Amino acid sequence: MFDIGFSELMVIGLVALIVIGPEKLPRMARTVGHLAGRLQRYVSDVKADINREIELDELRKMRDSMQQAASEMESSVNTELHQTETELNDAVKSAAADAPAEAQAPEKAGKA
Repeated sequence: MFDIGFSELMVIGLVALIVIGPEKLPRMARTVGHLAGRLQRYVSDVKADINREIELDELRKMRDSMQQAASEMESSVNTELHQTETELNDAVKSAAADAPAEAQAPEKAGKA
């Protein structure tokens, strides 16, 4: 994140030693270390939460696309089923209309 070299850390340490003093410096360094650790944990928690939200969003999108595909498939099947039903009903009506005419034709031939 920050591009700080060893020499720059030495300068910062020397300035801190002069400004804070040798008695308070260890306690101050410990406090800064704890705060830095908390900051790192907080940042990692935020990253993990963001990643979970992204994954959930992707799963929601996938679920929606699957539901849309299933709906389209159901619609297609229902359309084909209705069309087949209509064709079968027409065929049955046509066969029923032709059957009485064929049944009467042999009876007339037998009487003649």
